Amino acid sequence: MARLDTPQTGARIIRRFLIKESESILPKQPKRILVVDDEENARIGLSRLLAKEGFLVDSVANGFEALNYLREQEVNLIVTDINMPEMNGITFLKELNRSYPCSNVIMITAYGGVESYIEAMNLGAFEYINKPVKIDELKSILKKIFKETSH
Repeated sequence: MARLDTPQTGARIIRRFLIKESESILPKQPKRILVVDDEENARIGLSRLLAKEGFLVDSVANGFEALNYLREQEVNLIVTDINMPEMNGITFLKELNRSYPCSNVIMITAYGGVESYIEAMNLGAFEYINKPVKIDELKSILKKIFKETSH
């Protein structure tokens, strides 16, 4: 809303400016993604790739670190490896369901099997993809996730 004083009468006119979201000059709030992977090179590579796409990205090495992180910081998406020591991705997904049931989760793995795919999807994973992660596949999944959660 803008207030303008008219020179002739001194009366105030209030104008409402409605701007479509797509026309706004203000940037949309960046989405925050947490990458969970025990393989440092994979974790760093995926984090850089996501940051290059305009996301705010943090990363941790395992499910325990991720749960500690989530106690302090909300995220829009979690991308987690399945095969990790200490707490594997399926156990981590079960913990997310207990503590953060509305989490968007993409499961990634270099050792994909039908059983882990079915289990992850039944536990509420949004998507399950194989390593190495293909950028076009990931972009397509991200568009779906953020389109569905923006309503």
